[in-house]
Amino acid sequence: MRSDLGWRLDPDVTFLNHGSYGACPDPVLAIQQAWRDRLEREPVRFLSGDLPGLLDETRVALGAFLGADPEGLAFVTNATTGVNTVLQSLRFEPGDELLANDHEYNATINAMRAVGARDGARVVLARIPFPITGPGEAVAAILGAVTERTRLVLVSHVTSPTGIVLPVGELVAELNARGIDTLVDGAHAPGMIQVDVDALGAAYWTANGHKWLCGPKGTALLWVREDRRDRVHPLVVSHGANAVPGGRSRFRHEFDWVGTADPTGFLALPAAIGWMRDSAPGEGGWRAIMAANHALALTGRDVIAAALGVEPPAPDAMLGSMAALPLPSVAIDAADAFHDALETEDRIQVPVGGWPVPAALDGSVEPRVLLRISAQRYNDPADYERLATALRRRLARR
Repeated sequence: MRSDLGWRLDPDVTFLNHGSYGACPDPVLAIQQAWRDRLEREPVRFLSGDLPGLLDETRVALGAFLGADPEGLAFVTNATTGVNTVLQSLRFEPGDELLANDHEYNATINAMRAVGARDGARVVLARIPFPITGPGEAVAAILGAVTERTRLVLVSHVTSPTGIVLPVGELVAELNARGIDTLVDGAHAPGMIQVDVDALGAAYWTANGHKWLCGPKGTALLWVREDRRDRVHPLVVSHGANAVPGGRSRFRHEFDWVGTADPTGFLALPAAIGWMRDSAPGEGGWRAIMAANHALALTGRDVIAAALGVEPPAPDAMLGSMAALPLPSVAIDAADAFHDALETEDRIQVPVGGWPVPAALDGSVEPRVLLRISAQRYNDPADYERLATALRRRLARR
């Protein structure tokens, strides 16, 4: 693992889990600290006077990077909060159907089930095959589960447990044509794949800044299409609920101030985008970073697949900077212990867990254990060779 690029990661740990919580480079943390210093020098002026304008400037920078209308961007602490914000803002009728799929994140399926229970709506899970041969299988599975009662579809831009890039553009277009809104969980998308939120056309889209953008922890975005902004409110009701407009939208007033918090992570996101872009001088900036991480993820996947004696379960074109592989001979109830042994004994940090996630289990499928690798600029091919060696040794004992 490279230690010369500005990350604080422990050099004694092979870190193959950027996908879970990301990692923030030292220069970006320093910029966040500079914002904190400014805040603490004059807290009232900063929070009550300067902050609205600073957040506007940050939105413009993020909107340019994401292809998103800045007026539709709100700051939230993580993508799960973004999903909950939308779901808790909407109301459904008894018998309505909320559609997700079995590659979704455990927390967001839980959030959908909670809203379904509140309103008497039914949560439906489409079953997308894994291994998967192409995006058409995902489209067929999701659209095949749509009925006349479907009111909202939740779909990940990049799935968390299986690491596949779903064809959200095609799905959103098809669902829009049927009058069905889509909530896109883009937790992993910014910084991993090219994103154009306005062109996507989803009603709702949320994503993390702390993952592949490499921003500070607790930074995420919620984007709401203009014709849906009047129905979405933050989870916390605060002063913005009755604020005098004064040239700012109700949406902006409500989301920009939900109480005292540390906004410096959000203000540092443009610096994270710029630092990552400039960390590849002459290499093409973000496009080159995404391409290099994708290529490294494929290299790592092939190394691990060979060590495990398995075939890659997804085509190259459906992967970004992560890849999940089945772990043969590891039972569901042994997954946590297997992960812990890799972490504590081999000093390798890589997620090992069951799929489908617990919230997607209904007795119709048998869960399997997957291992998911990530590829970021601090990784190199030797990291995956190290993991492959550890896996061969451990699985041979079994």
